[in-house]
Amino acid sequence: MRKKVLVVGGGGREHAIVDALSRSVQVGKIYCAPGNAGIAEQAECVPLKDTDVDGLLAFTKENAIDLTVVGPEAALAVGIVDRFRAAGLKIFGHTQAATAIESSKDFAKRLMAGAKVPTAAYQTFTDFDEAWAYVQAGSLPTVIKYDGLAAGKGVVVATTAAEAEAALRDMLLDGRYGEGKVVIEEFLTGPEFSLMAFVSGRQVRPMVAAQDHKRAFDGDAGPNTGGMGAYTESFATGKSGLSFITDEDYDFAVAKILQPVADAMADAGTPLSGVLYGGLMKTPDGIKVIEFNARFGDPETEVVLPRLESDVYEVFEAAAEGRMLPALRWKDASVMGVVMASKGYPGSYTKGAAIQIAPSFSARIYHMGTKKTDDGLVTAGGRVLMVVAEAPTMPAAARLCYAGVAQITCDNLFYRKDIAKYVL
Repeated sequence: MRKKVLVVGGGGREHAIVDALSRSVQVGKIYCAPGNAGIAEQAECVPLKDTDVDGLLAFTKENAIDLTVVGPEAALAVGIVDRFRAAGLKIFGHTQAATAIESSKDFAKRLMAGAKVPTAAYQTFTDFDEAWAYVQAGSLPTVIKYDGLAAGKGVVVATTAAEAEAALRDMLLDGRYGEGKVVIEEFLTGPEFSLMAFVSGRQVRPMVAAQDHKRAFDGDAGPNTGGMGAYTESFATGKSGLSFITDEDYDFAVAKILQPVADAMADAGTPLSGVLYGGLMKTPDGIKVIEFNARFGDPETEVVLPRLESDVYEVFEAAAEGRMLPALRWKDASVMGVVMASKGYPGSYTKGAAIQIAPSFSARIYHMGTKKTDDGLVTAGGRVLMVVAEAPTMPAAARLCYAGVAQITCDNLFYRKDIAKYVL
């Protein structure tokens, strides 16, 4: 009997998860809540918000869903996993308590200190005057992070005192993201990369690494976004999947960062049971943690999951049941993805711009913020589409990817033309 799966979420990450599940011989039917126009081509979309736990619970029971896979952090943070498990339902994702590794920067910092995981020095503040005095007494640049969830936008790298003061006012006085608490960190230098792992209790199965591009414009200019593109390289560059991350770097990240964190969470009685995302940096002093997320990264998932040759349903189910995770097999290929975003993003932008995709379109495409109307496909979010291509080498993947971008027409989209510039 082939399985019925519900994927919770409606962005590019969830499209990549649906796509990976569609390749599983065990999966017969995929639902996605709420999904989007692209996901609708591979799954049945259900008009339920990702945080509507009551609605999702009722739908899962009514439709005899075998497994639920949670994409967004917001759903994990409201305790969807706890509710589903209490109802005897199988679900892939972390409990509300375990999700604190992402939903509280201060919690993550204290956990790392206890587990001796390398990260930037920091202080936590709830009082504006105290935080501002700390910044003034320190050096610039400095990194100011909102303690809670902020959809990837609650981090400011302040290069001037004015920028730091504005960020602190935003987070502590004006409540831009919610209740005010900030973590102020030392500024680290070096290339950043993302290393995700499937984790079930103390078991850690690392994925291939990827590099995201956070800044909106070419040359790493402009404001931070949720990510404007990502890539991962073939094993010709080493087992990490990134040419600037050596095998030793990769082994260190797994053994001295991911594994100790999994162990510390298990020791605390809040074991992980989903994806642990390490946002890491290769500093002159070695690999250090920038942040942890409690779920698949977006847009890294869109370039990493296409390389997974193992049956992803088996991995999801094993973690959901607390069983031994299967060994992972990876395709030896370079994969690159370019995000096409609404003009104005990550600030204000308009929706409803018409999108035309050429009939001859040959790359892979993941929808991030689209909607189907009577007049065709239109934009419905800040990040709209991600064009993904794979090839034996990075230059070949880049050529295919940008050729795919050129086959999409929309007056209100922009994209970076220098994704993977670090290796190209």
